[in-house]
Amino acid sequence: MYDKEKLIRKYPAWRRILMMFAGIAVMGPAVALIKLSGMGNDPYTAMAIAIGDRLNIDFGLILIGLNCLSFAIQWRMKKSLIGIGTFANWILTGPLASGCEQALVSVWKDQGQIYFRFFPMFSGIFLLSMACALYQTADLGVAPYDALSLIFADRNWHNKQYPYWECRAFTDILCAMFTFVMGGCLGIGTLICAVGLGPFINFFSRNIARPLLRE
Repeated sequence: MYDKEKLIRKYPAWRRILMMFAGIAVMGPAVALIKLSGMGNDPYTAMAIAIGDRLNIDFGLILIGLNCLSFAIQWRMKKSLIGIGTFANWILTGPLASGCEQALVSVWKDQGQIYFRFFPMFSGIFLLSMACALYQTADLGVAPYDALSLIFADRNWHNKQYPYWECRAFTDILCAMFTFVMGGCLGIGTLICAVGLGPFINFFSRNIARPLLRE
């Protein structure tokens, strides 16, 4: 995907930096909304929580370890995906999500009925897809986990190259399956993220992020 999008770099750096930080800023409330819904975290976070529960280790530490492992793969296989966006996402998303969650909890009143939880869940998935599309399109580096699907999409597998959205769905479904094996919690939100984030990110990249960059 990225090799085909090098022309993005012809656009002004300030515009790409602004798009990158806009994506990361949106990602915080997106993660908070999904968590607030109580209908399942995104597959990567769900997997970290499941491993942490099994090993009796704080999931935050597990997430750091998983990010380090993903970063090692990113460094080894495609250094061009490492940039300011990699570390901005790595450092800022967690505190932003935590702060947004605290703010949302103070105003959101859970009515108990499941359909009241669909609004934050779908809003969160929508915003998360948009956030990933914005900061990935800026081409200033991506987070270690997000880089995996881009690396897979850029490689030939038995003389066949798979599109980004299929590779993203593969990594998300893999995380969901591992969460299930580890006895973790899989909710509707987790399953929708597993099969939908890839196509959603691809849609927003093509129809919103890239046109915004060209304007």
